[in-house]
Amino acid sequence: MSKVIVYPLNKFLRSKDEEKSTEQIEMRKILLHTTEGIIAFDRDGKIALINPAAKKLLKISPEDNSFEDIFYKYDKNINMEKIIYLDNWTSTTEQVSVDGINLNVLFSPFRDKKDIPAGVIAFIPDIIEHERLDNMRKEFVADVSHELKTPITSIMGYSDTLLEGEYDEKTQKEFLGVIASEARRMAKLVTDLLELSRIDSNRKRTKKESFDLGKLVKESQAKLAIEIKKKNHQVENFVTADVPPVFADKDDIQRVVLNILTNSIKYTPDGGLIKIYVGFVYNDAYIKIIDNGIGIPEDDLNRIFERFYRVDKARSREFGGSGLGLSIAKEILDKNGGSIDIKSKVGEGTEVVIKVPTKE
Repeated sequence: MSKVIVYPLNKFLRSKDEEKSTEQIEMRKILLHTTEGIIAFDRDGKIALINPAAKKLLKISPEDNSFEDIFYKYDKNINMEKIIYLDNWTSTTEQVSVDGINLNVLFSPFRDKKDIPAGVIAFIPDIIEHERLDNMRKEFVADVSHELKTPITSIMGYSDTLLEGEYDEKTQKEFLGVIASEARRMAKLVTDLLELSRIDSNRKRTKKESFDLGKLVKESQAKLAIEIKKKNHQVENFVTADVPPVFADKDDIQRVVLNILTNSIKYTPDGGLIKIYVGFVYNDAYIKIIDNGIGIPEDDLNRIFERFYRVDKARSREFGGSGLGLSIAKEILDKNGGSIDIKSKVGEGTEVVIKVPTKE
């Protein structure tokens, strides 16, 4: 890390009194916006350069103007002279605790043009962001474990019950129906998890091509004809004549459309109305799906794209929802240069607008 960053910083610090070059301006921008904390001290221990991230991570106040002001309050054994003169010009790492969070600070000495010790640069990693990501990973593993445990428990319970005694045909069919339903739910969850894994690891390649969005929407509606008939929904499809071909991964976009349509079918009471519009605005074609279903509370709208987030967990499980569908839809559209927006009112219905680019 020090070899990569210290060199340009050395050059920047050594030439601070010279005319500012484009390189210096760019360096300032990088230091200003990086999430890693960076502080440069001159040979006397005074601050020569500091970025906002360092001030935030180390809780540096305006009165802190030197090496001692900043680091002695954490550990008096962190000695600047020792870092410069006694460590053979190698980087050293010291740990400081800020509000209960341990930060590993990397200290790297640097020299001036005459190869004379000029000061020390301190690098403070954004451990807070690392901890946040680690907590997200732990929560994700816990959510997956919970979602798999529930159907497995049901399958084992009903299977054991069938094996323990003789039941009439009606009871057997009922139990087997639950087992089959829970197995399908597990299969969908695993499929969604594999899809997310491919997206996260960039193993899923988007094969973009030009295609007719209106035709794709009609094909998607046809695939869900049985589910629509079961719930006796009325589905109206409107496609304007001037929609140009879109440029995206066709399979990806169809997956998104099927996901949103399936949600509308599931969460709209029997005999509901679903309207689908396909149109064009600026450089994007759009699909607008409007239903008169149960709707989504306003407080939940800003979280519906989070993985495993469900508005009504019991109802979602009843319909076989994994809590991953909208998250996958958003990530797919992001990769294809599109977007998704959802508006909803409880008891009135939901409107989803999907935009897909028409140009490469």
